[in-house]
Amino acid sequence: MTKILLAVLALVAAPILGALITGVDRRITAWLQSRYGPPILQPLYDVLKLLGKQPMLVNTWQALCAYVYLVGAALSVVLLFTGSDLLLIFFVLTIGAVFLVMGALASPSPYSQIGGQRELLQMLAYEPLLILVFASIAMVTGSFKVSAVFELSRPMLYDLPLMFIVLGYALTIKLRKSPFDISASAHAHQELVRGVYTEYSGPYLAMIEIAHWYEVILVLGICALFWSTSFVGMIVLVALTYMAEIIVDNVTARLTWRVMLKSAVGMGLVLTVVNLLWLYAQ
Repeated sequence: MTKILLAVLALVAAPILGALITGVDRRITAWLQSRYGPPILQPLYDVLKLLGKQPMLVNTWQALCAYVYLVGAALSVVLLFTGSDLLLIFFVLTIGAVFLVMGALASPSPYSQIGGQRELLQMLAYEPLLILVFASIAMVTGSFKVSAVFELSRPMLYDLPLMFIVLGYALTIKLRKSPFDISASAHAHQELVRGVYTEYSGPYLAMIEIAHWYEVILVLGICALFWSTSFVGMIVLVALTYMAEIIVDNVTARLTWRVMLKSAVGMGLVLTVVNLLWLYAQ
């Protein structure tokens, strides 16, 4: 019964919380750029407006891909909230991301095609990092279960500080923040041509946005696991991490996909090796 309640909470609360986080993100970004910015609830207003529009598609394959992407993102959050297996969460998340790419590649639009190809490159960059983070968590807890993290006597951040930085690389890519926002971005100068999102509109674009909110909560939830011994500590860690992401987004320029792969995968591997050696030496 507890897992059912947690699953319902994840399905209902996660997109609302993700929308609020996105709204706060926009306000802080506007403040850093000396602008007033939109209301915090603007992401919700935008999605409700999209849901009320007439559906338009290039082909029916895009509709299927939007549904699968949303279901994959929502299911991954449910699995996280219910303390499921980290590898299962990874595979479910990956399936949704693959269908997002397939939906973009199903359109003949060159912007959509390039966006889909760049999204594949981003997946190539962050997925190995997530696998390394999950494997490191399993080394500390002795299990890939999320529930095992909450059985630790001290925060996991003490044992895996460098792996938290590795997770930060993946977080930057999944949040579509500079310098790794090469396939899609929420910045004003990309509102008309948004790469992998270009050919989505109306209710289907709303579904994509809701799925992104689920993904935001998922990745931030994984960050929170690094301080699982205190609920307040989890909130503080997530808030500081997201604030750091906003600052990085506003002080860095967009990099090319080659630099993204070299910096993310290269630094991720180096930090992982150093952290694991230090872990063994303890």
